[in-house]
Amino acid sequence: MTELALHRPVAVRIPHRAWTVAAATCLSILAAAAAFGAPNVLILPLSREFGWDVATLSAASAVRLAAFGVAGLLASPLTTLWGVRRVACTALAMTAAGLLASLAITHAWQLMLLWGVLVGSGAGLVFLMLGATVAARWFATRRGLVIGLFGAAATAGQLAMLPLLAWVADVLGWRVCLLVPCALMALGMLAIHVLVPERPEDIGVRPYGARQGEAGTQPLASRSVGDSLRKIVRSGPFWVLFGSFAVCGTTTAGLVQAHLVPFCADIGVGPVPATGLLAGMGLLSLLGSAAAGWLSDRFAPGWLLFWFYGLRGVSLVSLPFTDLSFVGLSLFATVYGLDWVATVPPMVRILLDRLGSPRAPAALGMVFAGHQLGAAAAAYGAGVARIGLESYLPSFLAAGALCFLAACVLPFACGRNPDGPAAQDAP
Repeated sequence: MTELALHRPVAVRIPHRAWTVAAATCLSILAAAAAFGAPNVLILPLSREFGWDVATLSAASAVRLAAFGVAGLLASPLTTLWGVRRVACTALAMTAAGLLASLAITHAWQLMLLWGVLVGSGAGLVFLMLGATVAARWFATRRGLVIGLFGAAATAGQLAMLPLLAWVADVLGWRVCLLVPCALMALGMLAIHVLVPERPEDIGVRPYGARQGEAGTQPLASRSVGDSLRKIVRSGPFWVLFGSFAVCGTTTAGLVQAHLVPFCADIGVGPVPATGLLAGMGLLSLLGSAAAGWLSDRFAPGWLLFWFYGLRGVSLVSLPFTDLSFVGLSLFATVYGLDWVATVPPMVRILLDRLGSPRAPAALGMVFAGHQLGAAAAAYGAGVARIGLESYLPSFLAAGALCFLAACVLPFACGRNPDGPAAQDAP
């Protein structure tokens, strides 16, 4: 018996290649997000060295946000024409080039061109396009979980790395600080080039969770891109999601990320603790996004969005009327951080269910353009309201009301497609 046991072959379970692809994708998204968020911690160092005022630096940020949104619209058509690896590596190289060239800047227009156009466009091509395409092509099951992991990587790059980047900028200078995301992007390009085949069929495997004989998602032909876009814009759930993600951008990047630090200054909380609150939100968003992805595989995504937007609305409306001590703000940051990216996995699942895997990345780019429009409008509008009314209270109340509106509409307008995605993917 012992001899037979010694000679019995040991089964070694090798992870599916899709998880290696997902890991490389997470690294690339984190790198692009870190590059996109790095300028937010360099406003004061640049102001001290070049004498630029906050308005000039904010204009560069506005250009970056706009370029990000436009690039998100172009990401899916470019991926259809050129392929995932070529677009992702080119976008990361473009972003790194913008940061490296800015080491020698001397004028404000150079900042807007490099940090605004190059960094914004490069990051926009990678952010959601890469994750949505990988999830659609490589995963037949566990899509919600994977999308949640990608969202967590994006938020970690933008928020959780802020303390590290701020420390490097303070100790070693802002130029050395820019080398950190550049190094991450170099690793991301290498990972994408080596570890990410264009499609599972290229290496003779099925998508993760696909049954025997089940075909993977087929790419859209170049000539059918126009037809695909027409079908997207005729979809009612698409426009509901477009509007809801404008609300998402309004309440996250536009209001909280852009104005939490000055709001804290109004109530006597210094910039270091305020930045720590943002970083804490970024860390908590890792857990919230992964949990939202897990839930999206098990519950109706429309009702998940009802709870996520509803809780966000409650936190925004309650904040100005609660104890505004550091402890109270920390409690707000905990709830808000868990909810920060939780809306992304259910939204992507709805797009996959209602529009099908080939069209979902294009729809995602358009929805995220709505996110950026909402963010830009809120960033400007909250600042104007603060100057005119000397208070952020109206902005928080308006943002909370928008969240309640989105929560009421989404469960009924974006129910799961009764025919399933297969019907939508059929030629």
